[in-house]
Parts: sequence; structure tokens; C-alpha cells
Amino acid sequence: MMEEDMENGRSYQERPRTFSTVRSKSSIPLAFRLLMRINPRALIILSLLVFSGVLYVGASTSPIVVFVFCICTLSLFFSLYLTKWVLAKDEGPPEMSEISDAIRDGAEGFFRTQYGTISKMACILAFVILGIYLFRTTTPQQEASGLGRATSAYITVASFLLGALCSGIAGFVGMWVSVRANVRVSSAARRSAREALQIAVRAGGFSAIVVVCMAVFGVAILYSTFYVWLGVDSPGSMKVTDLPLLLVGYGFGASFVALFAQLGGGIYTKAADVGADLVGKVEQGIPEDDPRNPAVIADLVGDNVGDCAARGADLFESIAAEIISAMILGGTMAQRCKIEDPSGFILFPLVVHSFDLVVSSVGILSIRGTRDPGLISPIEDPMSIMQKGYSVTIMLAVLAFGVSTRWLLYTEQAPSAWLNFALCGLVGIITAYAFVWISKYYTDYKHEPVRLLALSSSTGHGTNIIAGVSLGMESTALPVLVISVAIISAYWLGQTSGLVDESGNPTGGLFGTAVATMGMLSTAGYVLTMDMFGPIADNAGGIVEMSQQPESVREITDVLDAVGNTTKATTKGFAIGSAGLASFLLFSAYMDEVASFAQLPFKEVDIAVPEIFVGGLLGSMLIFLFSAWACSAVGKTAQEVVNEVRRQFIERPGIMDYKEKPDYGRCVAIVASASLREMIKPGALAIISPMAVGVIFRILGHATGQPLLGAKVVASMLMFATVSGILMALFLNTAGGAWDNAKKYIETGALGGKGSESHKAAVTGDTVGDPFKDTAGPSLHVLIKMLATITLVMAPIFL
Repeated sequence: MMEEDMENGRSYQERPRTFSTVRSKSSIPLAFRLLMRINPRALIILSLLVFSGVLYVGASTSPIVVFVFCICTLSLFFSLYLTKWVLAKDEGPPEMSEISDAIRDGAEGFFRTQYGTISKMACILAFVILGIYLFRTTTPQQEASGLGRATSAYITVASFLLGALCSGIAGFVGMWVSVRANVRVSSAARRSAREALQIAVRAGGFSAIVVVCMAVFGVAILYSTFYVWLGVDSPGSMKVTDLPLLLVGYGFGASFVALFAQLGGGIYTKAADVGADLVGKVEQGIPEDDPRNPAVIADLVGDNVGDCAARGADLFESIAAEIISAMILGGTMAQRCKIEDPSGFILFPLVVHSFDLVVSSVGILSIRGTRDPGLISPIEDPMSIMQKGYSVTIMLAVLAFGVSTRWLLYTEQAPSAWLNFALCGLVGIITAYAFVWISKYYTDYKHEPVRLLALSSSTGHGTNIIAGVSLGMESTALPVLVISVAIISAYWLGQTSGLVDESGNPTGGLFGTAVATMGMLSTAGYVLTMDMFGPIADNAGGIVEMSQQPESVREITDVLDAVGNTTKATTKGFAIGSAGLASFLLFSAYMDEVASFAQLPFKEVDIAVPEIFVGGLLGSMLIFLFSAWACSAVGKTAQEVVNEVRRQFIERPGIMDYKEKPDYGRCVAIVASASLREMIKPGALAIISPMAVGVIFRILGHATGQPLLGAKVVASMLMFATVSGILMALFLNTAGGAWDNAKKYIETGALGGKGSESHKAAVTGDTVGDPFKDTAGPSLHVLIKMLATITLVMAPIFL
């Protein structure tokens, strides 16, 4: 066929281009395929029965839970509306659809394989947890409530598997919408930049609403089920204040899947991106996403599996961990203060995130389309439009938070406590806004830091790297100051709330910090929308370039892509801040859990003790070793891609003249297999390290008469890992985002524009930053929270 076309003088560029399918079988999960076979009427009846059962369980628990279920159900209907609205948009000309289909097939095929591997590892770990809990000691509270070892073991394992399942579904939802919205954004960009923006935002909004809804729904259903099944608060049974501790397995399951999803997806997307850029841009001098580049489809597939699927699982895990830790601290404080009805303090996080669904939905709808075609004007650029939507969401979140605290946190023992906690929430909301603004300042090319970084490219590759590293290091200062002020302010507001224990000591400090964390995540739905916007816009630009649309269309998608890089960086900064606060809360819960099991006081960790100091060193080392292995995995996989792309250019010289077609599927297969292989080592390091350290020092502690040594060393390891991890993640994410947008700034025509020496140096910087911002950095804040949850779940083996 190729030879006939060449003989007739017809080039590959002039022929309709087709893209080979890289999927061998259906990638729709089995559960969804079974549901699709059910008669629609029967499915409606089944859904009503399930919903009635859920409402019954909720009503048997608390009216607050019924409220949460109703909000979540309405939010799911809203997400269906967004889906229908996005899918009703046209897919553009056939060449766009063909490219989109190839991207979808590659993404869904990799997702199926990746999550198959993760599910097998999750099942193995579930058996390990079951064994540990079947042979561990029980706490006096568990013995008093009749909760035996077997029941506790099965509850923890079931929670772990449910958390893993929901995290996987969250990732699937994120990828499912992105691979269908990208071509619709590309098509809309031919008519109007504002329409393209609106489609990308609403597609991201669908994923965000579903992820937040699942996190809230999952925890609420688990809490209600355990409440009814265990007969909580009935004579001789468990107290409601102890119930949240049974949910920790859910957070661990979510963290486990999110870590491997982020690692695998991050390795995939950045290995393909680096390979495509080094050979395509630097060596061959062809544009980004050019159809002649054999790695371009793999690069576009990576945007979906790395930035959409992985980030959906990541944010799901963040919200679940924050809800559970806040419920634990709320229950503990209510028990110490002898509050008559503690349900408000325990269920408060669920209500906050229910309101999050409402205010984020309003924020998403506030971004409307326009009939004016063409590029968005400089006065009303995409970032300012999205910032307006974020401002609307924040204002509504402040009002909703005040209503929530007055409704659930008012108590006769301290009538003004709810106001203090409302201020704690305000501290968290301000912190979130500050993190978004700081990240935007350091990564948006409208501000000085990125422009100075771009200017450094004019003197060579080395000065670009030096400037990028220094920018990343500098960018850690302001976020650390902000989060420090937030922790101290929230703790002080909680301590002065008027809530005291039986001895008259203030007890609201830690819960105040938990409320601030909830405030920070009270706009998580809209923040995740901004995050999902980035890869959808990036994919849209790739489809426009590959289908060879007019330059004016590419200009629109380039603007959206640059804004997407900034929104991704801002949401990563947001995720790091929330990870730090959530880990602080889980650390406190870990100390309480250890004290409960050991029946010994455990209120502080003395790093002047040599063994405990060593634990801190090991925690910091873990962060650097994990980051090194994650970046190394990208480098090794990228080398395979580079060699393959070079081989194709040498063996098929007609590719550059559009006379021969690249083998896209070969690069997709290389990246997919390598990323699954390379994600195992850093992931295993994260899981095994805390358990190994705890067991080794537990043995040493028993030999030296220090029964809590293992638990204290693990606590020190967790503290140092959290501090080091926050700083490292901030550095990696910001430096990578700044390098990327410095390149985008030069591509707008500054400093010589595309193809100039400055541009080549900027591409080198972007290549260095790729594994920083999309593999190691995002994986680190997942690692921080997973360390906190795994130590809490595995606490018995450290004693």
C-alpha cells in the first residue's frame, strides 16, 4: 500500500492517516460490563433498592449521615449531567477522532494491565494484614466491647480492600473522561477558545465531583455499616468515639493504590515525554506532538494514565485520609471532654466535604462559554477565568464552613468553641489559597521567576539547569512559612476554644489543626477540576498538532496547555500542604494507638536518644532514596524510548518526509512494560521500610528493656520523612513546572522562539524537570500519607 502510494506520487501526509489500535480486548471493568447487560428498568429498580438500603443504614446511624448520603447522591446526578453535556460536543473531523481513539486504546489498555498488577499486590498485602491482626494483642477497649481479634482482622482487611477498590475506581473515572474530552476540546478550539476552556473544565469537573463523592460516600457507608453491625453505643458494645479507628484500613488501601498508580503512571508519561522531546525536538528539530515522532502517541497516552488516572487516585486518597484522621481526633477529644453527643465532632469532616461538593459544583458552573471566537484576550486569559471560579468557590466554602461548625460543633460545655473552630477552618482556607497563589507565582510565565529562568536559557543548557534548581530550592521557603503559621494558629485556636478534660486541661488543639486541614480541603472538588484541566488541554494540543490543524487553532491550545501546566503545579502544591497537615494528624492518632495497645504513656518522641535519632535519619534517607529510584526509573525507560525512536528514524528515513508511517504501537508497548516493571522497586521500598525498621528496633528494645523502642523509632522515622518529604516534593514540583513553562514562554516567540538556541536549552531543562514534577514529586506526597497510614495500621507489630 505504501509503495503504491509513493509510485502514484501520493505522500503519507496527503493520505488519510490511521492509527493502529494497541488494545487487544475490552478495557471496561467486568463489573461495568455486567451492569451494562442488565435491563434498564431492572437496573433502576436495583439502584432504588440499594439506595433505600443505604438510607436505612444511614438513618439507623444518624440524621447527619442521611444528609451526607443525600448530598452525595445529588452530586452524582450532577456529574452525570456534566458527562452528558461534554459528550454531546462534536469530535471534529475524522483525523482527530482517529488520533483520539489511538490515545484512548493505549490509555485504557495500560490502565487494565497496571491495575491488574496493583490488585494482585493488594491481595497479597491484605493476607499479611489479616495474619498480623489475627495474632496481635487486643486493647482493653476492644475487650470491653467484645471485639475479638478475628472480627478486628476481618474489619481491617475489608476496609483495606474497599479503600483500594474505590481508589482504583477514582483513577478509572479520571482517565475515562479525559480520553473522551480531549478530542472535543480540540474540536472546540477551532471555533472558540472560551468554548474549549469550558469543555475542559467541565470534563475535569465530572472527574473531581465523582472522586470527592466516592471518598465521602465510602467512608460514610463504612462508618454506618460498622455502627449498625457492631451495635455501637449499646450496652456492652463499642463506643462511638472508638469507631473511627476501624476505618484506618480504608485510608491505607487508598494510599497503597494511589502510590503505585502515581509511580506507574508517572514513569509512563515522563519516559515517553522525555524520549519524544530528546529525539524529536532536539535532534530532529520537529515540533512537539508532531505526527512524525514515533513516541507521540505514547506521550499523549501518558498524560491520561499519569496526570488523570493517577491524580484521581491521589486526591481520593488525600480526602479519605484527612476525613478518617479528623474523625479519629474528633472522637478522642469528645471522649476526653465527656461531650454528651459526640456524633457531631466525629461526622463533621463528612459534612464539610458534602458542602465541598455543593460549592465546587457552583464554581464549575460559574465558568461559562461565549460566542466570541478566537483567542482569549489578554485581559481575560484562561488562568484569570479559572481564578474567578476558584474565588467564587472559596467565598461559598467560608459560608458553608461557618454553618457546619455552628450546626455540629456547638456544645453547652463551651458555647463559643464552634466560633474558634470556624476560625480554624478559615485558617485552612486561607492556607489553601496561599499555596495556590505561591505555586502560581513560581510556575506561571507571567511572573518574574519563570521569565528569569527562560532568560538563563539564552546563555546555554548549564545555566538553565542551575537557575531551575535554585528556583526550586527558593520555592520551598514561602510554603513552609505558610504551613507553619497555619499549624500554630489552628492549634492555638483549638486550645483556647474552652473545651477541657476532667482535669481542666485544654484538649482542643489537635482537633483545631484537624479542622484547619478540613478547611484547606473544603474546596478540593474545584482544585481537582483545575488539575484535571491540565492533561485534557495538553492532549487537545497534541491532537491539534497531529491532525495538522491551522496555526490559529494550535495557538489556542498552546495557551490552554500553558495554563494547564500552571494549574497542575498549583494543585500539586495544594496536595503537598494537605499531605503535611494530614500526616501530622495521623501521627497523633498513631501515638494514641500505640499507648492504647501498650498500656503505657506515649506522648513525645525524644530524638536525643541515639536509636530514635537513627530512626529520623532513616526516614530522611527514605525520601531521597525513593526519589532517586523514581527518577532513575524514568531515565531507564526513557533510554529505551530514545533508542527506539532513533532506530525508526534511521530505518525509515521516509518518516521525515511523511512518506513512511512511524510505528507508534512499538513505543507504547515499550513504555507500558517498562513502567510496570520499574514501579515495583520504589513502591516496595515505601511499604517494607517502616515495617522492617519497626520490627528490628522492637527486638532491640525488648533485649534492652525498652518496650516502646520500636514504636518510638518508627514515630521518629515518620516525623523526619514527613518534613523531608514536604520540602523535597515542593522543590521537585515547582522546579519541574517552572522549567516546563519557561520552555512554553520561549515558544510564544520570546528570546528567539522555537528552534533557537535558547529554546534548545529550555527543552533540556524541561526534560530534566519532567521526572521531577510528574513522577517523583507527586509520588512523594502520596508516600508521606501512606507512611502515616501504614504505621497506624501496623502499630501492633512494633510492640
